[in-house]
Amino acid sequence: MKSKIKSILFAGTALFLAAALITFPDQTLEASIRGLNMWWEIVFPSLLPFFITAELLIGFGVVRFIGVLCEPIMRPLFNVPGAGSFVWAMGMASGYPSGAKLTTRLRQEKQLTKTEAERLVSFTNASNPLFIFGAVSVGFFHDAQLGILLAVCHYGGNTLVGLCMRFYGRDRKERGEEKQRVSLYHALQALHRTRLQDSRPFGKIFGDAVIQSIQTLLMIGGFIIMFSVFNKLIFLIGISKILAAGISLLFTMAGIPGELALPFFSGLFEITLGAQMISGTNLPNMLPEVIVVSFILAFNGFSVQAQVASILAESDIRFTPYFFARILHGIFASTLAILLFKPLYQDKLGSSTTGTNIPVFAPTGGQDWLHSFEMLQRFGPLITLFSLACGALILLRRLRR
Repeated sequence: MKSKIKSILFAGTALFLAAALITFPDQTLEASIRGLNMWWEIVFPSLLPFFITAELLIGFGVVRFIGVLCEPIMRPLFNVPGAGSFVWAMGMASGYPSGAKLTTRLRQEKQLTKTEAERLVSFTNASNPLFIFGAVSVGFFHDAQLGILLAVCHYGGNTLVGLCMRFYGRDRKERGEEKQRVSLYHALQALHRTRLQDSRPFGKIFGDAVIQSIQTLLMIGGFIIMFSVFNKLIFLIGISKILAAGISLLFTMAGIPGELALPFFSGLFEITLGAQMISGTNLPNMLPEVIVVSFILAFNGFSVQAQVASILAESDIRFTPYFFARILHGIFASTLAILLFKPLYQDKLGSSTTGTNIPVFAPTGGQDWLHSFEMLQRFGPLITLFSLACGALILLRRLRR
């Protein structure tokens, strides 16, 4: 019975999309182009170098080296192997869904157990600093100081999620629970053994890294475009307004202005659109906007979650712990926003606008982030086209052989 309901649900969703696409062709095209621009201007050029580098580091044994060194730190804190430190750092630097991609690769390399992988993926998918500072804080809110608060809430909440998820699956058999000392010698030995186990020449390793990274990013691009279209369609049909009305009642009960309900609902599907709509509400008090933005940044949006689910499907890692962690991250980030709003934003803003002191992050600090974001948008398409051409050439050479 459950399987039949699932089949009907999937078929109904596909029919709904087809009917909506036929009914609103112009708006659908506009939403599709918006998602495509976001992918080839920002997502592809910003993630490709990280994906390729990560593949090379895994292939050459550097991740195993880092894992041995960081085991005494990561195991007590998050109950994951030391290699998780590499995934955590890369996930924060490059943004989602890098954490899921790298966790899946380490699981395929058998450097993680299934439970450890589910713990690790729960707190290693985060927004990158360029998006938080460049797009959200400066681009939408025109306030670089706000970026400090959002970043602390976002990454601090993610860390708290990791500390909570360390208890996940504790009833199962664990490995490596004994205390280990930091040993550079053992780490170098592990690096050497890993490199010897991979008999591929450098050219093959590099080519595989490029092809696998481009394939993953093409899949991500498809999700971004489809969710951009889906979000537009449910807005045109009126579903967004109906559900936002219910969310508005809950917001009012919690002391949050009802005007943020529709932007919040849109942000649950697509973070960029939600953050942009929230910045346009222009409420007299900034705190409710910060709370809602912090939540949707932590929740990742259904678009990113669909990308993560697709990546995790390549292994035996379950999606449910990751989804639970996103809700937990949203709660933590929103709570931190309430607690830290005054010391990290309101007090700093007040001191920067009174007296003779010049604010540290204004205007040059904010302009730096915005300039970096604009440069990525300007040259991103060229990087994307060049990378796709390189990937096509590599595939053609392999087919000829």
